Amino acid sequence: MPNAVTLVPAANPDLALQHFQSQFAFETDCWDTHDAMSKADPGFILLDARSPAMFAKGHVPGAINIPHGKIIQSRMSVYEKSSLFVTYCAGPHCNGAARAAAKLAQLGFPVKLMAGGVTGWLDEGFSLESGTGID
Repeated sequence: MPNAVTLVPAANPDLALQHFQSQFAFETDCWDTHDAMSKADPGFILLDARSPAMFAKGHVPGAINIPHGKIIQSRMSVYEKSSLFVTYCAGPHCNGAARAAAKLAQLGFPVKLMAGGVTGWLDEGFSLESGTGID
């Protein structure tokens, strides 16, 4: 007897493979971000899309803070167009990272979203740092 899981058949394996592999072009996870950030040159700019107040309370070490509403051409002109950004926000319940990613893509930057955001980061057992990051 069908249920909510089996009522719609699964995609054929070739289509499933294409779908799931394509996700890696759009997203990364907290574990891979943490590993990359431990290197001298992670190869991307980690962007916290939350408010400055939330950023100051706790953010991923090495992240910069540009709230998604402040991502505009004039502000982003200091970055090379080839700069890869990885965006995050509070967590799966927040769409700030997706809003930031969309704005960055609209401005011509390559971008990925860090799935899980701060919630995922903490769930992995990683720590946050506090402060504005402004000297």
